[in-house]
This record gives sequence, C-alpha cells and structure tokens, in this order.
Amino acid sequence: MSDRESTAADAERWLDAYRRAWTSNDPDDIRAAFTDDAEYRTEPFRAPISGHDAIVASWLERQDEPGTWQFDARVVGVDGRRVFIQGETRYASGTTYSNLWDVTLADDPRASSFTEWWMDHARPS
Repeated sequence: MSDRESTAADAERWLDAYRRAWTSNDPDDIRAAFTDDAEYRTEPFRAPISGHDAIVASWLERQDEPGTWQFDARVVGVDGRRVFIQGETRYASGTTYSNLWDVTLADDPRASSFTEWWMDHARPS
C-alpha cells in the first residue's frame, strides 16, 4: 500500500471516529478524534479552538442532537498527512450544507488540525 493509500485509509477511519463523536456527543468520543493539542476551526478565518478540553466544550455547546442530521462524505484529496474531505450535511429542519474539511492527521490517526469550510444551500453566493 502506498503512503497516499495508507493516508486515505486513515482518513476513512478518522471519518468513522468523527461520525461516532457527532452521533454520541460523548466527550470521550470527541477526544478520540483529536490529538491532545489539536486545533479545531469551525470556519477558516476564526481563531482555532485548541486542545481537548476546549474542543469538547465547544462541541457540546453547539452539539447536534442524534437523528436530526444526515452526513455523506468522501476523501477528495491527500497531501502527505493532510486530507481534504468533501461532504454534505442535511438537517431534519430542511437546512443543507456543503462542507469541505481540511484535516491534518497524526499517525494514530487522530486529527491534529481541522478546518471546516461550509456553504449554506439557502444562501447562494
């Protein structure tokens, strides 16, 4: 398996961990998706949320309730340990977002950096 294929496989495992955290909102599941010193950005130009405790607190502050959303995603690019994930989130309320995630994976593979670019389908540019 090439380095690129290995990283893509790690990205799929990370996506599974992220979905598990999103579904459960369990602090241990959230921590399992990120390194201790990870930086998490909910928008590309915001200051990062840094470290486990801050990521968990922020996540739980804005958590989505289980069963209120559907998410489909695929890895669309790999550059070293940096991966790009394209997704679509559909909420039961009718809101739909297109997502592009820029994620740097550690070797285990947890994310050491996460940046989300999102577009609301109700607000075309």
